[in-house]
Amino acid sequence: MEGETGGFNADPNQTVADYLNAWLAAKALMLKPTTMARYRDYVHNDLVPAFGSLGLDDLRHRHISAFVTSQLSASRGRTTLYRCLATLSSALGDAVRQRRLAHNPASPPALRRPPAPERRIWTADEAVRFLQHCHQTDPDMADPFEFLIGTGLRKGEALGLHWDDVHLTERVLYVRCTLSAIDNNQLVITPPKTRSSKSWVAISPRVAAVLRHRARSSARTHSNPGAPFRGLVFCRPDGRPLRPSTVLDRLRHLSEEAGVPRVTVHDLRHLAATLTITAGVPLTVVSKTLRHSILSTTANVYSHLTQQAAREAVDTIEHTLTRIERKADRQARLKRLRSPRDHIQRLREVLNRLCSPAPSGFCTTASQSRTRPATTLRPPALQEREKPPSHK
Repeated sequence: MEGETGGFNADPNQTVADYLNAWLAAKALMLKPTTMARYRDYVHNDLVPAFGSLGLDDLRHRHISAFVTSQLSASRGRTTLYRCLATLSSALGDAVRQRRLAHNPASPPALRRPPAPERRIWTADEAVRFLQHCHQTDPDMADPFEFLIGTGLRKGEALGLHWDDVHLTERVLYVRCTLSAIDNNQLVITPPKTRSSKSWVAISPRVAAVLRHRARSSARTHSNPGAPFRGLVFCRPDGRPLRPSTVLDRLRHLSEEAGVPRVTVHDLRHLAATLTITAGVPLTVVSKTLRHSILSTTANVYSHLTQQAAREAVDTIEHTLTRIERKADRQARLKRLRSPRDHIQRLREVLNRLCSPAPSGFCTTASQSRTRPATTLRPPALQEREKPPSHK
């Protein structure tokens, strides 16, 4: 399979079809079965019919662009077409790293990544209405839906959860595997999506009640001890696993009955994240709960919520500064103006001085220098003037 250069056999006459088939064979033991099935479909149904007869060295970007144009003209979905081209780019990228090609003709991509569709996430009121309806009409399906919303686990992680990984006394569970359907048909147990996905998740009292209810229900089932799916938490009454398509069908049917918008099972994971972010839980804690590999993944997926939080953050800064600024201005005005209380106090002091008796020795001329003791002045007595003698 691999030559001296560490890549595939560097046959100058190798066609694109030969290379892609060899690439698939090399990836068979490296990829998850579901991913491998998707790659195989793209290679056999799209890429080999379009480019298989070309020599690998003859493949150019113009060939890929023409393929994109023809597919779009045939009303091919942009998202599916983009994933198909991503598979081709991954295969040709390996050829470049193994020095089979000088450059990747699929890079830059001939089709830009389509924008993610706008999701309609339930509000808290809608989620409660849906769950109440489930408990009344289909209690067995209410448990997995309560669990998905309460933990934020992916659909396959919840359906692949085993009782050995649930520890109710410690209120924690461990995500170690996931249930997947190959071509919506064959069920397989595979490792989680990423390395960071294989971690622990806290259990709330509400989720613990769901698991206790499932434990009582599982005790009445009679599953084969040697069955490959033995010990699943969420399963059918006979112990067989729940198919992902069955869960989606029940979700749509119960949503319609409850009068809430139609959503996907994965949207319940987004609902769990939305409830925590809008409640003010730090983004780092939300990222850990969802088990994202890096924090930027959480920020990018829930950018509409982080934008709202960012606006609230800068508004908080403005409100804080404005409040302190107004307080400082008010204090400055009070310093410039005489306080009414101080004015009344001063008036009282003046009135008290006017109404109180004058102390002894008080004199208006006390401030003047005196050379003799003060005495009480009386008007001089009138003296009779002697009449002059008359001259007769």
